[in-house]
Amino acid sequence: MDNIKETILEVILSVLPITLVVTILQFTLIWLPIETFYQFLVGVVMVCIGLILFLLGVHVGLSPVGEMIGSALSKTKKAWLIVFFGFLLGLVATVAEPDVRVLTGQIGQVSNGEIPSSVLILAVALGVGIFVGLAMIRIIFNFSIVYLLTIGYGAIFLLAAYTPSTFVPISFDAGGVTTGPLTVPFILALGVGVASVLRGKSASKDGFGLVALASIGPILSVLILGVIYG
Repeated sequence: MDNIKETILEVILSVLPITLVVTILQFTLIWLPIETFYQFLVGVVMVCIGLILFLLGVHVGLSPVGEMIGSALSKTKKAWLIVFFGFLLGLVATVAEPDVRVLTGQIGQVSNGEIPSSVLILAVALGVGIFVGLAMIRIIFNFSIVYLLTIGYGAIFLLAAYTPSTFVPISFDAGGVTTGPLTVPFILALGVGVASVLRGKSASKDGFGLVALASIGPILSVLILGVIYG
């Protein structure tokens, strides 16, 4: 019950500022049609309800299950199994990420369908999956995340030089949307679960950094699409 109250308060405090700003603008500067403003208010209520249900689902189901899966995989002591399922879970979590679908829909409108939504979603999901797999390898073999970040961003800047300019901002937006409300809790919980079992490592040290790595994959994959389609 306390968790429900905290979630409701958290959502209200998150949505209230933008609601107040839009309301102030409505009656001072922009003066939208009153029907449009009422639609905005209805949308705010629906967003609040949706976010409350979503966050409760994350707390009740996604995070605990992700951590349990990570712990169970680690107890098998099979590195290939941990890496494979890290890749697979990163991929399917990204396909289900609502932010990714919003981005692909907007890109489809801007590009007049030049980049198929299915191809873009698959490319982004593969990028996340591959780098979640690399993050599992980092946890297993206990080497610094700095090496992966340096190599990853080095490859990004190199590819950006050979990719049409229109794909560069798309790629960075793709990296941003993968850190959405569905993918992040699950991937973080998975990393914490793996790190908490393997070699008695500190989960706070080795379980984090996965989101930073996961955001590199989509950037690289969209830049590669730019090289192909460009």
